[in-house]
Amino acid sequence: MPAGQKIRVLIVDDIAETRENVRKLLQFETDFEVVGAAKSGKEALQLTQELSPDVVLMDINMPDMDGITATEAIRQKSPFVQVIILSVQGDPNYMRRAMLAGARDFLTKPPMGDELTSAIRRAGEMAFQERAKSASIPVSPAPGLQMPVMQMAAAHGKVITVYSPKGGTGRTTVAVNLAIALHNEDTRAVIVDGNLQFGDVAVFLNEQGKNSIVDLAPRVDELDPDIVDGIMVRHAASGIHVLAAPTRPEQAENVTGEQFAKLLNYLRRMYAYIIVDTTSLLGDVTLAAIDTSDVIVLLTTQDIPAIKNARLFLDVLTSLGIQRDRVLFAMNRYDKRIAITPEKVGENLKQPIVAVIPLDERTVIPAVNRGVPFMVDNKAQPVSRSILALAESVRSQLSAMEADNR
Repeated sequence: MPAGQKIRVLIVDDIAETRENVRKLLQFETDFEVVGAAKSGKEALQLTQELSPDVVLMDINMPDMDGITATEAIRQKSPFVQVIILSVQGDPNYMRRAMLAGARDFLTKPPMGDELTSAIRRAGEMAFQERAKSASIPVSPAPGLQMPVMQMAAAHGKVITVYSPKGGTGRTTVAVNLAIALHNEDTRAVIVDGNLQFGDVAVFLNEQGKNSIVDLAPRVDELDPDIVDGIMVRHAASGIHVLAAPTRPEQAENVTGEQFAKLLNYLRRMYAYIIVDTTSLLGDVTLAAIDTSDVIVLLTTQDIPAIKNARLFLDVLTSLGIQRDRVLFAMNRYDKRIAITPEKVGENLKQPIVAVIPLDERTVIPAVNRGVPFMVDNKAQPVSRSILALAESVRSQLSAMEADNR
């Protein structure tokens, strides 16, 4: 975020007392500026155009236009404006609709003070990034080429690799739940288990399939949709497809990095999102996934070894010629009792942390042991909301990158 520049916030709520309470809460934050307040969705649209806020705090239930409809309209007219939905109901359907409408985050009313300010800072950072990127986009692309390019981009699936250079950071948990968050009827998702020796994606979904990636890799130059579809494991509860790891570790040797990259590129034809879980070892397969990826979700935790390894990995990316703007840096298992904050880590590594996933052992561990991801049946928890926010960050990053390429 530019030094000295404040995050401009617009408050939207039909209850005057709520608007005033939020304003009073934010006035103590020196990096925030409340630029206005609206009592309806329609007024929020008008003030967004007039005041150009970075972040809109949007109530979901309003008389003339609900917050989700207003969010969608704001994002269409001003894509760089980030919306945080506030609702008294932690209903997963509301949450999903809000994220599909383009909301940056979803908080249950009344939010904790630090929860709200942290969400605003993350959204503000995203707003500044998207403004900067939009400023660099050519103003007048050739009219005859614009629509075909957009159609091609929409039909070309995106590869998102979830990686951590240190084991035990919750990589598979994040990858599985992120895949579920990104998946819907219009944007189908597949998760590929790139930990070929000891992959657990199928276990996390309580699925067992006789087929795996080794059934496709040797035939990668002669694939067709029917062959691929026949190998996939279908997770009924979420709808995502799974390309499982081999059932025996020694079978991993049958998949080369070149085959893995070709396979991921083929899956772009069939799925909107290809999420790749990986191993921490930078072998041929993991490097192929990273090189093929549109976005790399880099995970760290608050412990020093994980942060040190994240720094080393960012240095490796530079040596490989991979731009850091393809990286979404996320902190998993965040415990606010520990003094190492996401802001400090991002500043130290010169790579801002754009997603913070809270420590929630009561939700995550039972989900793993049951083989039922928390994004399937426990979407109201803070950890689930943070995954939805990460999914929105992925979408925003991909949209910005497509805009840069037009």
